[in-house]
Amino acid sequence: MRTEGDLIRINEWLLPLSWLYGFGVRVRNRLFDMGILKSQAFDIPVIAVGNITVGGSGKTPHIEYLVRLLKDRAKTAVLSRGYKRQTRGYLLADGDATMQQIGDEPYQMKTKFADIYVAVDKKRTRGIQRLTTDSATSDVEVILLDDAFQHRYVKPGINILLVDYHRLIIYDKLLPAGRLREPKEGKSRADIVIVTKCPKDLKPMEFRVLVKAMNLFPYQDLFFTTIDYEPLTPVFGGTKRLLESVSPQENVLLLTGIASPKQMMFDLKPYCHSITPLTFGDHHLFTEKDIRHINETFAAMPSPKLVITTEKDATRLETISGLSDELRQHLFALPIRIHFMLDQEENFNNKIINYVRKNSRDSILVKRKDDNKAGNGHHSGDRPRPISFRDH
Repeated sequence: MRTEGDLIRINEWLLPLSWLYGFGVRVRNRLFDMGILKSQAFDIPVIAVGNITVGGSGKTPHIEYLVRLLKDRAKTAVLSRGYKRQTRGYLLADGDATMQQIGDEPYQMKTKFADIYVAVDKKRTRGIQRLTTDSATSDVEVILLDDAFQHRYVKPGINILLVDYHRLIIYDKLLPAGRLREPKEGKSRADIVIVTKCPKDLKPMEFRVLVKAMNLFPYQDLFFTTIDYEPLTPVFGGTKRLLESVSPQENVLLLTGIASPKQMMFDLKPYCHSITPLTFGDHHLFTEKDIRHINETFAAMPSPKLVITTEKDATRLETISGLSDELRQHLFALPIRIHFMLDQEENFNNKIINYVRKNSRDSILVKRKDDNKAGNGHHSGDRPRPISFRDH
C-alpha cells in the first residue's frame, strides 16, 4: 500500500527561496486578516473548493460531487478562472461554448451538466456579481467556486480545503523547494478539510494517525475520500467498457496532461499487461509535434492495445486534428467519482445542504425583515439570532 506523503520531493537547495516566497505570502495573508485588503461577502450561498498545493488534489471530481448533490435542490452555478482559456474577462458558457473559450475543466463541467450555469472570470468578485445580477443567471441560488482557496477577495460561506493523501501538506515545503502555495497554517481558514485520493484499504489506526497529524481546530470538520473509476468512455464514439474488461494481455498507452498521473498509473496496473506512460504538463495544449509523437508511440506498441486518458485531457484531444484513425478507434476516457470513507457521506451532505438552505436569498430576506421588526419593537431580546455555518 502506498503511504501518505509518498509523492513529496523537497529540493533542499531551494529552501532559501522558499523562505522569501513564504514571507511575501504571509504578508498578503496578514493584510487580509487585518482588513487592509478586503474580503467581500455575498447574499447568496458561496462554497469555495481549493487547495494550498500546486498540482492536482481532486478539485474537479469534488466540484462535480457538489453539483450532483445540489443541482436538483437549488439552481447551481460553477465559477472558475478558466485556466489557459483564449478569452478574457467574464464569460458565461452556453451550448456553443468551446474548450478554447472557457478552459478544459469548465468545458468538461458544462458538457456533463447542461442544466447548471458555468462561468469563467479571473476576478471572482466580478464573476459572482455578474452571475447574481445578469438577467440570464439572476435565478442562481448557490455558487461553487473552483480553485479559490487562495482567492481571498471573496469570503465564502463554506471554505473546503482539499489535501492529497500522497502529498500531505504537513510534510511539504513552500514553493519552489516544495509544492505549497502558502504556509500549511493557512489550513485554519478552512471550514471543511478533505483528505483526497486515500487508498481504499486504510485501516482504523491509519485514519487516527491522519486525524492527529492534520491537527485541525474544533470548528473544522475532517473527511476522507477515495477514487472510484467509472466505465471507460470512447472519446470518438463507440461502446463503453468496464475497466475490469481490460484484458491482462492488453497494452495501455496512458496519455495524460494532468498534474499528478502517478496515482492513475498505480491504479491501472492490475488491469493490463503493461502501461506506457506519455505525460504532459497540466492543462497542456497539444501541438502538431505532440500529436506525431503520440501517434508514433501508439503505433509502435504491440497489440492488443488501447489508449486511456482523463476526462479533462479528452476535452482537448477531441478538438484537435492529426490523431491516427487507429488511435481514435482505441481512445478511451476514464471518468472518476469520489467516494466518502468511514460512512461520512451523509454527514457531509447534510452540512452542505443545511448551509445552502439556511443561507438562501429567501432566508436572508426573511431574516432581515425579522431583524427590522425586532429593531423597531420594544423588546430587543426578541431579535432572532443570525444563522451562520460555524460559530467560533
